[in-house]
Amino acid sequence: QTITCAECGPRLSMPIKQIVAHLQQGMILAIKGLSGFHLLCDAKNDAAVQRLRQRKQRAEQPLAIMVANIASAKQLAHINNQEAQLLQSQQRPIVVLSKKNNQPISKSVAPGLKWLGIMLPYTPLHYLLFHQASEQPNEADWLEQAQSLCLVMTSANTSGEPLIIDNDEARQNLSGIADLIIDHDRVTLTRCDDSVVRVLNQQTGFIRRGRGYAPLAIKLPHAIPATLAVGGHLKNTICITRDDEAFVSQHIGDLNNAANLRYFENSIEHLLSLLNVTPERIAHDLHPDFHSTRYAQSFGLPCYAIQHHHAHLAAVAAEHNIDQPAIGLVLDGFGLGSDQRAWGGELLLLNGPRFQRLGHLQPLKQPGGGDAVAREPWRMAASLLQQIGRGNEIGKRFQSQPAAKHLAQLLQKNIHSPSTSSCGRLFDTANGLLGLTHKSSFEAQAAMQLESLVTTPTIMDDGWQIKNNQLDFSPLLTAMLDMAPVAAANLFHGTLIAGLSEWAAQTARQQETDIVLLSGGCFLNQTLTSGITTTLKRDGFKPCLQTQSPINDA
Repeated sequence: QTITCAECGPRLSMPIKQIVAHLQQGMILAIKGLSGFHLLCDAKNDAAVQRLRQRKQRAEQPLAIMVANIASAKQLAHINNQEAQLLQSQQRPIVVLSKKNNQPISKSVAPGLKWLGIMLPYTPLHYLLFHQASEQPNEADWLEQAQSLCLVMTSANTSGEPLIIDNDEARQNLSGIADLIIDHDRVTLTRCDDSVVRVLNQQTGFIRRGRGYAPLAIKLPHAIPATLAVGGHLKNTICITRDDEAFVSQHIGDLNNAANLRYFENSIEHLLSLLNVTPERIAHDLHPDFHSTRYAQSFGLPCYAIQHHHAHLAAVAAEHNIDQPAIGLVLDGFGLGSDQRAWGGELLLLNGPRFQRLGHLQPLKQPGGGDAVAREPWRMAASLLQQIGRGNEIGKRFQSQPAAKHLAQLLQKNIHSPSTSSCGRLFDTANGLLGLTHKSSFEAQAAMQLESLVTTPTIMDDGWQIKNNQLDFSPLLTAMLDMAPVAAANLFHGTLIAGLSEWAAQTARQQETDIVLLSGGCFLNQTLTSGITTTLKRDGFKPCLQTQSPINDA
């Protein structure tokens, strides 16, 4: 039985020929796809890309592009065999790839970064667009030949809200972004963003797990009671277990607006119904103020508060079927610690369902609070200056920032300056010292800019100190103050790799284990992950990364 019919549909609201003509003329289109609407424009047309950014209020966050085939992708990026397999897999994820020099894509697609997120067509509609752009050849050879059309293909939503799937909602909410809205008469039941992956140490690393992968089951070492895990506050996903399988939902997003909260609750209801599971218990983040925590507590079932970084390591251990004691290195931006402080650079011992904090990165104050420093990396650089006794330089070094003249006083008097052991904030500190960006327009921008500068990592032999199992990179950061950006980025990454590897190896020997679990958003940094895993393997350890679920909070 066919699933399309000239009389019954599905029917597009505009002919393919007109759609392609509008794209080639520089228009922005919203087109309904398999699991929601996309916003499209010509990725080579800088004016169109900039107009899309302005309308969507997405200043610098990288945009994904779609090309016709692997031959087209190879004209834009360096692609190894594993990356090619991911691009052409049936899941068709967005794959983060290293840009080629002098490729024709608008610099506004991924400004300041050395990567492009590329995906290939995965619906008949996509193939029809590229077929039309290649002047409708009769033969199939065009499917293997490089094609000139490159399309920005980004989720159609208003800032921070869920992907739009309904025709009426699209006309209401996307008319201020898209010049034209093209829909069809097939109803979409469940929204699902495109999956995003990156090859990390010759393994698939998920940045976002969505279309094509969710909610495929992840096999657990053994059966457990039916459990609902409601995730954290940022990059939320939920997970439901059934016997010895864990089903992780599609990407839901940050739980900071009413639309996403409804999406979160609807996703739980949908997945429970789909799996025919009645949960017996609920797991939630330790943070008491997260919406997901409050939602879990409203269920009337036994609730278990799980420390954020403990959850990271448990995910790695479950995937790799590890039930023996293991060291875990978790590097990310924020998670509430069991001491009610901000954690994010943690060395833990995982032992069955329990964990012990063995060490952490040297704490650094966050002037203005965690949200402020995440938006403005220069604040963390100012904190470092104050910590090393050079607080008098803050006003001059950051004179373009109005708050700089008051920051030294805030730090000195410890006013609204909570400390953090976060590795994410360490990247912000390094970025701020080099003046790469004063204000981040999206999460992890500072770290991504820093990694984009790396050519060949170098090591400062005395760039770190380990005291009372606290790892302190102050010597490295101090040395970077007067360095050129590329040399500093190389030194930062190389020394970070060496210091973290030594710290983890030393502690693993003390705990008499050779297993080192690695997790947290900082491990999406290809340079860092490759360096640490290579070093640990060389020294006789077994580093383990997630490959079936995102390394970050998703």
